[in-house]
Amino acid sequence: MTLLELDDLSVTYRIAAGEVPAVRGVSLALAPGEALGVVGESGSGKSTLALALLRLLPRDARVSGRILLGGEDVLTMNWGRLRAVRWAEASIVFQGAQHGLNPVQRIGDQIAEPLLVHKLATPDKARRRVVELLEQVGLPAWRARSYPHEVSGGQRQRVMIAMALACEPQLIIADEPTTALDLMVQAQMLTLIKDLIASQGISLLMISHDLSVLADTCDRLAVMYAGRVVETGPSDDTFRHPYSQALAAAFPTVGDPASRLAPQGLPGDPPDPMQLPTGCSFHPRCPVALDTCSTNPIDLRRVDDRRTAACVLVEEDAC
Repeated sequence: MTLLELDDLSVTYRIAAGEVPAVRGVSLALAPGEALGVVGESGSGKSTLALALLRLLPRDARVSGRILLGGEDVLTMNWGRLRAVRWAEASIVFQGAQHGLNPVQRIGDQIAEPLLVHKLATPDKARRRVVELLEQVGLPAWRARSYPHEVSGGQRQRVMIAMALACEPQLIIADEPTTALDLMVQAQMLTLIKDLIASQGISLLMISHDLSVLADTCDRLAVMYAGRVVETGPSDDTFRHPYSQALAAAFPTVGDPASRLAPQGLPGDPPDPMQLPTGCSFHPRCPVALDTCSTNPIDLRRVDDRRTAACVLVEEDAC
């Protein structure tokens, strides 16, 4: 059974200089109660993918393919149906809570708003539900009377999670939920997210550039590069694609001075989406690229029963 299915999803932005392909032919599936992480460098298309799921992209974006939520295509929904889906069936935790909260509304009113808009509670029941949600995310009930500027960044992120949980959706999309948080608060947030997802059986699609965060939180990972998925597989397995391996190697090992003093970063920059390389988009930066990599585009191919990768070396079991 599949809760969310992306079928050949592509997103292109129209700008004065031309068209920018941000997401290119992505196909993914998410089962009920499963946590899927999407990882990649900045500019790989992760946030565009997340916003496309609930049709939150700007007007200059052209979307093709299918986004099936519970078997229903989000891209063909009328506005009334789409409004009913947002928050109630699928909700999103935006990157940077300071921009996702209304600075002139109290926290409790903002958490209660989706409940009232979807007519899932009376004002009295909504207030009681706000108290429950604040307690679930580790905040005292009196914080409902606070304004966003009166709480810390980590607390604002907890408020965003409470809002996402308010209508008991089947799916939560978390776009960089730990951005700009210090390590201690980040660890608390990740533990909170994992516990809430596990206890309530909610599916999670989590976006991050931090591979270690996703590996610790999600069941499966999808690695994106230049708008495409280049590898999928369980988070506890060994990566096969050279780009995925480079991402994993870029993080120093805690307690290992050698890895801290000599980090194994990935040289070069991601390609300009308006001037993508021919063949495999990663080949100009790939340390093991073959001559054919610059001419032949590579689609995802099955490595084993649990993993797929878009790399010609997969067949030779060399990466």
